[in-house]
Amino acid sequence: MKRIILITGGARSGKSSQAEKLALSLSPNPVYLATARIWDEEFRQRVIRHKQQRGPEWTNIEEDKQLSRHQLSGRIILIDCVTLWCTNFFFDLKADIQQALSAIQREFDLFTEQDATFIFVTNEIGMGATSDNEIQRKFTDMQGWMNQYIATRADEVWFMVSGIPLRIK
Repeated sequence: MKRIILITGGARSGKSSQAEKLALSLSPNPVYLATARIWDEEFRQRVIRHKQQRGPEWTNIEEDKQLSRHQLSGRIILIDCVTLWCTNFFFDLKADIQQALSAIQREFDLFTEQDATFIFVTNEIGMGATSDNEIQRKFTDMQGWMNQYIATRADEVWFMVSGIPLRIK
């Protein structure tokens, strides 16, 4: 039975840890679908560390945009994270908010047609001050709209604060 769960919050709020605990409580062998692109050596080392910390029970998949290429019906899938996934579309489409948002929404809809449990991790980047940088403001808008899109389709939404999960839907 298809189920969509969204876990959101600020930076270092415990989103990923909570999502991993949830995935492991639902399956002995969940899927970790990483959406990040490797942009420098420090980040590459961070990714390696995270993979090692997760352990062998995880099926790790790296996919920066086309999540629907992976047929994972019947699985528990943790998608970490929506923010980096949106970043890839946003910059590939030259910061065109409408084009990027439409492309991400189409891909989300295609991917979540599968009969699986999806645990999406995202950031609430719009909770801070308004940036004086136009490109950051555009991205914050697009990211917020995508979070809303997922939240309206989600069966559950959790907000993380200082490592504490608060159920909001």
